[in-house]
Amino acid sequence: MNDSYLALNDVSISLDGKRLVDIDCRVEAGQVLTIMGPSGSGKSSLLAYAAGFLSGAFQASGVIEINGLDVTSLPAERRRVGLLFQDPLLFPHLSVAGNLQFALPRELKAKPEPIRQGLSELGLAGFEDRDPGTLSGGQRSRVALLRLLLSAPNAVLLDEPFAKLDTALRQEIRALVFDRLRASGLPTLLVTHDQADADAAGGEVHVLD
Repeated sequence: MNDSYLALNDVSISLDGKRLVDIDCRVEAGQVLTIMGPSGSGKSSLLAYAAGFLSGAFQASGVIEINGLDVTSLPAERRRVGLLFQDPLLFPHLSVAGNLQFALPRELKAKPEPIRQGLSELGLAGFEDRDPGTLSGGQRSRVALLRLLLSAPNAVLLDEPFAKLDTALRQEIRALVFDRLRASGLPTLLVTHDQADADAAGGEVHVLD
């Protein structure tokens, strides 16, 4: 049984004296908590606080806890949190395999099997040597998802990762991402303004005013 979880304990975020976020919640393994709200409501600020890169211009308090560990004071690179953004952010100077190898834990970096198997499972068999610039939007999104999974995160943060995809592709990639995260048992925080994203995520929805 997977007992992973992500907890936002009494988290509060303000900017220039204006309270943006007040939230206290726990996301269990394989579940998705969706944060919705208009622009400027604090969605991305909450995600940045959980990830460890909130700007110093904000005032924030509360504990970010992952699998029993308080990570609030840890730098972003030590939190073992996976991130997906609107842009897949693939390294243009690296091949597909190079992008994926970058994410692998140190003990696996010299082994091609996880990359080969992961690409095959996502319908990208034989793409190891491809230039990211030659990939379609859906292919880039799949590579970004695989890179996240290969990094072996303890929790996942999604910052409107489907927003730049066309409607048909958005449905396909949305289903793929949520299916994979559920199967991996990863607690996930989704930031979005799209109700269809929230519906597909299938978990609790927290709306910021």
